[in-house]
Amino acid sequence: MAKVGKDDFVKGLVPHHNHGSVDYTGLSAGHVHQCLDVTSPPIPTQDGGHIHYTEGYVLFENGHNHHYKAYSGPAIPVGNGMHVHYYDFYTTEDDGHRHRIKGVDHPAPGTK
Repeated sequence: MAKVGKDDFVKGLVPHHNHGSVDYTGLSAGHVHQCLDVTSPPIPTQDGGHIHYTEGYVLFENGHNHHYKAYSGPAIPVGNGMHVHYYDFYTTEDDGHRHRIKGVDHPAPGTK
């Protein structure tokens, strides 16, 4: 198996990759939380692409935290043999409110 560096162009799907992200939740109840995330390996879709599953919690701030379970959107090629995924989901309701988390994860090798 060929080794793939983080700057190498890779056409198609890289089977065992994941994505990370560092983001903040939307503002709710007067505060935000930081969200550090790493996805599952790819989950094939019927169109030959893939998505990712993630679950976790936002960092403990303002006396509480929130959990989440979500799936990404499909792969979005961003050039140089890399792709990202869009995500948009809500946390659990805790302390009388919930937060929205949306954005794009960090690029990973592959164009599909």
